Amino acid sequence: MIEPSSQLIVVGAGAAGLYTALSAARRGARVTLVSAMPLAGASSYWAQGGLAAAIGPDDSPDQHLADTLAVGRDAVRESAARVLVDEAANAVADLAALGVSFDADADGQPALALEGGHGRRRIVHAGGAATGRRIIRQLSAEAVNDPRIEVLEDRRVTALLPHEGRCIGVRLADGETLTAAATVLATGGAAALWTRTTNPPGATGGGLLLAYAAGAALADLELLQFHPTALVASDGVDGLLVTEAVRGEGAILVDAAGERFVDELAPRDHVARAVHEAMARTDAASVGLDMRRVDPALFPNVVTALRRAGIDPERELVPVAPAAHYMMGGVATDLDARTTLAGLYAVGECSCTGLHGANRLASNSLTECFVFGARAARAALTEPAPPAVASKPSAVAAASSTTSEASPAPTRPPALTTASREALWRDAGLVRDGPGLTRLLSDPHPLVRLIAAAALARSESRGAHQRRDFPEVNPAFDHRHVTLTRDRPAAVEAWR
Repeated sequence: MIEPSSQLIVVGAGAAGLYTALSAARRGARVTLVSAMPLAGASSYWAQGGLAAAIGPDDSPDQHLADTLAVGRDAVRESAARVLVDEAANAVADLAALGVSFDADADGQPALALEGGHGRRRIVHAGGAATGRRIIRQLSAEAVNDPRIEVLEDRRVTALLPHEGRCIGVRLADGETLTAAATVLATGGAAALWTRTTNPPGATGGGLLLAYAAGAALADLELLQFHPTALVASDGVDGLLVTEAVRGEGAILVDAAGERFVDELAPRDHVARAVHEAMARTDAASVGLDMRRVDPALFPNVVTALRRAGIDPERELVPVAPAAHYMMGGVATDLDARTTLAGLYAVGECSCTGLHGANRLASNSLTECFVFGARAARAALTEPAPPAVASKPSAVAAASSTTSEASPAPTRPPALTTASREALWRDAGLVRDGPGLTRLLSDPHPLVRLIAAAALARSESRGAHQRRDFPEVNPAFDHRHVTLTRDRPAAVEAWR
């Protein structure tokens, strides 16, 4: 018989996964942390943004909430946003206690940055644009040194194990089965499905497909945020993110004529569309980001990366254009990160609490990893121990099938072809329409098909989802979420 491998299995070692594992371990739990790559190799490592938290003297959670709701275009789940803004300051304090050194001003107070959509300076950074790197390095070290956390690096989960209506663990690519009272997915987003992206190659939504195959609901897959200022270049640096914080310090966007054409600190959906339209007017491949008035000492990592790409931001314009950046949809969860499958939780970009609505407020996502990671750890440790099951993987599958649940055989993630990525960029990019989305329904990649189905169900334009054939906001979709499950087509739901 298979005995529980641990009390909690966490799949993914980015910011959300590491913090969830540490939060559970600090509560005395035994945790197995499974990572498909070496620690410090997750997408979070490259995060240039910081944590949004209302800790300034002129700020408050209520103001942070108001900005989140406004930017989310009447699609935010307000209860999730309230959780985030109320618990953000505690998350920052806890990370500092874990050894993360946040940037401070000359008086020793947090050096708060301004980003698009925020009415106050409330972005906490560590090492300027190296926030993700600093946090991941510190949390990785803490996890490795915690005797209650078993770290399995370079191990890939190929299936979740549903049994009698709940998830009891995971199966790895080598056939090994791990069981636990609860499993937390922290596998990141899917923005690398699109041809032009700011994400590393692995961000292709594998965790979403694991959850979907096991019977959990997905939500809001049509809501993919495009970052307006990704570098246009060759030699492997195309899509390099130029953080929004440089615009908060005075950088401006100019068109082919050298004219400023947008409020650079407007919400991202507005700026990305403005850039897209400015490019279309002259059939240009990019617009110019003018950083010449920005102190380069504020963004040493960005400046260094640009110079390596052959661009000197102190003397010339930086060519930028929108790129797929952040998936606001994911595995549907409640406010404690529970999915619709008992025993299965999801945190970070692979999850969908409804917090981000139709347009994520800058830097809320990193805060989300810690606020909801802590909540997931608390809730997951209340789950009952899994039942004893036969030790052979085939027996686990048989036990699952007797309850009319599919237990997928271990497989590698579906192959992502260049054709699928180009099709997504063409037919589900910044602007999409019914005929293009319908074409995607026959794409070989399952997640491409699911994204198309969700986008077809949202017959309106809102935030990051813009349809030529439905160019207006439809009030019938206010505060509604498009959900998909294995056994029914897309549905539009209201969440509490």
